[in-house]
Amino acid sequence: MENLQSSQLAQYIPILFLLAAAVGFAGGTLLVSVLLGKYAKSNKAKDSAYECGKDPIGEGGGRFSVKFYLVAMLFILFDIEVVFMYPWAVVYRDLLAEHATRNLVLGSMFSFLGILFLGYIYAVKKKAFDWKT
Repeated sequence: MENLQSSQLAQYIPILFLLAAAVGFAGGTLLVSVLLGKYAKSNKAKDSAYECGKDPIGEGGGRFSVKFYLVAMLFILFDIEVVFMYPWAVVYRDLLAEHATRNLVLGSMFSFLGILFLGYIYAVKKKAFDWKT
């Protein structure tokens, strides 16, 4: 019994070595950066924030129009449509082999596309895709 228990504990030794290596690497990297950072020359240009080559002037986060979020939600909606249609298209041939579910499979996809098309018509009528306004 004790031999079995010691062999089970021995299986955790590589995990402990990996944990020690990860903690040692993280701590060593932080220690080296602190030690080298004390001796680095600093000036105003190096200490300023860098944002894609532009000077950080003005407000940090600009406000977005509600139209942006509406378009983002529509994109997610139509993107998820593809997520549902792809698996259906992959197994469609196998589902057609079963005579009992042939009409049910095709009808369910047409109803799904119909509801999605109604949502698309609603978005067009509400001018959700018009970027100018």
